[in-house]
Amino acid sequence: MLMNAHTLSDVSVDTWVQGGPITLEELVGSVIVIEVFQVNCPGCFLYALPKAIQLHERYRDKGLVIIGLATAFEDYDKNTIENLQRLVDTGEVIGETLKALTHQGMLTDGKLEWRLPFPVGMDRVVPESEPVTHEKVERYAQDILPNFGELTEDQQLNVLTQVRNYLKQKTMKAETFDRFSLQGTPSAILFDRKGQLRDVSFGQMEHQQSLVEQCLAEAR
Repeated sequence: MLMNAHTLSDVSVDTWVQGGPITLEELVGSVIVIEVFQVNCPGCFLYALPKAIQLHERYRDKGLVIIGLATAFEDYDKNTIENLQRLVDTGEVIGETLKALTHQGMLTDGKLEWRLPFPVGMDRVVPESEPVTHEKVERYAQDILPNFGELTEDQQLNVLTQVRNYLKQKTMKAETFDRFSLQGTPSAILFDRKGQLRDVSFGQMEHQQSLVEQCLAEAR
């Protein structure tokens, strides 16, 4: 998924908990990956964050900058700035992340055996005040499904129903998550050396390393 209209200024950091404050626009000239995760997201810790650490260690001296951005689009009682700060300071994890990583034998005394080596901030999360209109539901569906218009009428109605139910229970709005129409966590937002948006991905993102290498090879 790629939306060329978006820029670095659309990445909204409310609070830096490690390595900040950073003005992202000043990083133009580097390749930038915004690694978007939730504290209460097992997949983020099983796959995405360890991969981001590998990319950081391999390419930081070649012009790659990785920013960890914690967000909250659900489980607002767990995906908090307090739990993020505790994670960064001590390696302590909570909720479903704690359960999954304990099951995998990946914790010592309930804490990670690794730390995030790059700057980490919290997405700006504010109360959701916009009413759930048909226009909003349809716009959201089209943002997350670029081929929405190609679906059958029944498929479209099913998607719209699911989107409406999701938006009605959504009491908070995470600005970066919403602006880039992210589908969930983990997600990654990639900007090239010119600060232009090159990729927005959700899931395990097997293509991420090759895209990073491609952007690093390009002239500033």
